[in-house]
Amino acid sequence: MTDITYPWGHEGRYNDFPSYFKTRFAERIQKVSIDAGFTCPNRDGSKGVGGCTYCNNNSFNPAYCSPRKSITTQIEEGIDFFKAKYKTQKYLAYFQAYSNTYGHIDKIKELYEEALAHEKVVGLVIGTRPDCVSDEVLDYLEELAKSNYIAIEYGVESANDEALLAINRGHTYIEAERTIQRTANRGIHIGVHLVNGLPHDSKEDMLNHAVEISKLPIETLKLHQLQILRNTQMAKEYEQTPERFYMFELDEYLDFIVNVIERINPDVMLERFTNQAPPGWLIAPKWGIKNYQFVNKLNNLLKARNTWQGKLFEK
Repeated sequence: MTDITYPWGHEGRYNDFPSYFKTRFAERIQKVSIDAGFTCPNRDGSKGVGGCTYCNNNSFNPAYCSPRKSITTQIEEGIDFFKAKYKTQKYLAYFQAYSNTYGHIDKIKELYEEALAHEKVVGLVIGTRPDCVSDEVLDYLEELAKSNYIAIEYGVESANDEALLAINRGHTYIEAERTIQRTANRGIHIGVHLVNGLPHDSKEDMLNHAVEISKLPIETLKLHQLQILRNTQMAKEYEQTPERFYMFELDEYLDFIVNVIERINPDVMLERFTNQAPPGWLIAPKWGIKNYQFVNKLNNLLKARNTWQGKLFEK
């Protein structure tokens, strides 16, 4: 078998979102992260306190991100951060930290519209939880999507309620399914995030989660290995009972991702396979590999096994 040619001209063994995205816009597009000061229902006491046990926003928030700064200031500083490397490009305002639809609709509109008012911003990417999106917010995003690129990324994390409970997530998997269905057919780009290695999730569970979620009306799927980060509740739990967590070895995880790729819906675009926390934050697993190196190894393994996305997919 040779590589598959996708409608946008990309050739490869899986439906690669970054390659598609390059054809979606006439010039290079970069996400610029924003911390808009939102919180989460498992932090503010409405569903719990402490947040997700694995969460440490400091491990991925760029230095320029701070809720003490205006949206415009964060965008400008983010542009300054990237412009030395990329001279000509537009930006997506990436509302990344915590749950960015968890607030009053008037405040949400104020923040989003300030971002969209920037001359170099062509759309929004909104990270949130499936239990924090009202129909009012979806109606508003549907309107924005008529003239802007609007993507919403749902942190589903697992399709196993026992695993979600163990990480203090505060919502069930059925809530995620229902919210994805409510978001569909509105012109909003839908992405889902899954973590592989949570307590109570076996490798077979993780594989089945990806397959079932790929059958939902989503466009993109982000996967990553569970990482134990310093200054988290999970770090304390890992120190006490490490056997509760599935810490993939690198080659094992590569093999697992190939199994995922060949079984999921070929229409779903894959945006990411791994997460790369800064070395100072990471406790385990320490693979010592960059994201692009992982992708190169993955492509080689797909060719060696002569497999591709959807080869074993069953509707």
